[in-house]
Order: sequence, then C-alpha cells, then structure tokens
Amino acid sequence: MRRGALFLAVLAGLLVVPAGPASAHGGDAPDATAYRTEVTGFSTPVPGLTVRAVEAGARLELVNDTGRTVEVLGYAGEPYLEVRPDGTYQNVNSPATYTNETLDGDSPVPSNASPAAAPQWQRISGARTVRWHDQRTHWLSPGLPPQARADPSRSHRLRDWVVPLRQDVSPFEVRGTLTWEPPPTTWAWWLGAAGLAAAVVALSLRRFRWVGALTLVAGTITFGYAVTRASLGVSGQAPAIGAAVLAASAGAATLLGRTPFLAFLGGTALAIFGGLGDAGVLTQAVVNFPGPGWVSRAAVIIAVGVGAGTAMAALRRLRSPAPARISSEHD
Repeated sequence: MRRGALFLAVLAGLLVVPAGPASAHGGDAPDATAYRTEVTGFSTPVPGLTVRAVEAGARLELVNDTGRTVEVLGYAGEPYLEVRPDGTYQNVNSPATYTNETLDGDSPVPSNASPAAAPQWQRISGARTVRWHDQRTHWLSPGLPPQARADPSRSHRLRDWVVPLRQDVSPFEVRGTLTWEPPPTTWAWWLGAAGLAAAVVALSLRRFRWVGALTLVAGTITFGYAVTRASLGVSGQAPAIGAAVLAASAGAATLLGRTPFLAFLGGTALAIFGGLGDAGVLTQAVVNFPGPGWVSRAAVIIAVGVGAGTAMAALRRLRSPAPARISSEHD
C-alpha cells in the first residue's frame, strides 16, 4: 500500500513540474514537422550578419554583429524589427508584430497596427540576436501539399522564399527553401522499442542487477536529450528531465541490490515521460534537435524500450516469492 502511494505521488509530481521559461522572444517550437526550412544565403553578402532557421524551421534567427542597424521588413514592406548595436526593437504599429506571435499566425491584429502607420519602436531585448516566426517561410495551406499527396515516398521542394531586410537605406534579402520530407518508418522504430524491452526482460532472468546498469545509462541519455531539447525551446521537457533523474537513481540503486520497486518506479517513469512524451519525433522527418533525426528517435526508443523492459522485469521480480535464505557459515 505504501509503495503504491509513493508510486502515484512521484508520477503526480512529474506531471505538475512546471515547464522551463519561454524563449526571450516568445513563440512556440514544435517537437517535429514534415517541413524543412533552410536558409541558402543573402542577395547581397553583409559581413557580420547571419540568419538561420531554428526550432525545426519554426523561426528564423538573425544575429547582427555588423555594428550597424539591420531592419527586418514586415509582410507589406513596413518596418517590423530592428536589431541595433544596443539591442533589438519591434515596431508595435506593424501588423507582423502580432501575426508572428504564434507559429500559425492566428493572433489578432489590433486596429492601430497598420503598414502605413509611423513606426513606434519598443525595446524587447538588449541582445543583437532575434528570433521570429515568419509566415513567408512556412507552409500555410491546410493538409498535405499536392506534390506530397501525389507521391508521399520522397522529398518535394515546395518553393523558394525571401524575407526582405534593410541596412540603413540599402535593401537586400535573405533567401531560402521550403521542402516537404516523407515521414520515417514509424513501425520499425516501435518494433525496435519492443525488441529492446524484451532484451531487458531476458537479461533480468540471468541477473537482475544488470538491468540497473541499463536503466542508469538510459536515464543519463534521456536526461541529456531532454535538457538539450529544453534549451532549444521545446516545451514540456521538465517531466522527461525528472523521469530521467529518477530512472538513473533507480538504476544505481538496483546495481547496489536495493528493492526492485525502485526499478519499477524508475522504469515506468522513463518509458512514459522520457519516451512516450516525445514520441512525436517518430512520426515526422524534421526534428527539433541538433544533428540527424535518427539520433532523436534513438533516444526516445531507448527510453521507451529500456524503461518498459525495466518496469516489466521489476514487476515480475516483485510478484515472485522471495527465495528462502539458508544460513551457513559461508554467508
């Protein structure tokens, strides 16, 4: 009874752990997407200025080390953002300021915001770096692109895009591409998770303590993965971080020969919060994580497979009668 209460208390605690702070410039970052946004360059090279796609293409990031003001123009060519030597400013009279508050661009635009209105600048950061959603780089139509519907087995370059910029009175553009990517073979990843769970259970039949080593390693991998995702602005990573710490601690305790209930608790939390909570990366090609998408998918599968296998092995051990201990002088 006490074990069950502890189990429910820990799971409840993981659920209510608050998410990390929002990015300095707001916005929402997806777990994964089918659309790859890439920056290909500038119409006119500007030394000290860089622009790249971040957060799985959800936003653009501009870093201004030119020593001069660089301006991002809105959808009607109006001043929208200024990245100056002393920080970043947004024009509260630009409709883009409100449209770009969300990835879907569905925020209401107040009546005073107009491309024809004189700019009114509001300082939003002391940094010379700014991130923003830009509808010009996204696929805005509902449903799949026609090319993807016709042939969902391969990539399709949907269009080239441009975002107008200005330095002093000199206009130029940042250019890029938008590509639809086919989804990964999701069933194969789930099959790998099932195979990993079965391997953990089989290992526990030989020596249960070895399961502790696997749980410790899996918890450490999940911790690094979740912390990295949180640093990129992916929301909801706090439960995964908590589950990873719990799993790693349970793995260490199992190695020391402690009660298998700790392994059951850590394995269950790892599978649910460390793995299933990020399972969306198994269904989309472009993942909000540095490096190739398979690295992110492997981290999720390790959490699901090792976590579920550890929980099942520990539950089996908890339900088995304890072997009688025979005292001897050799104990």
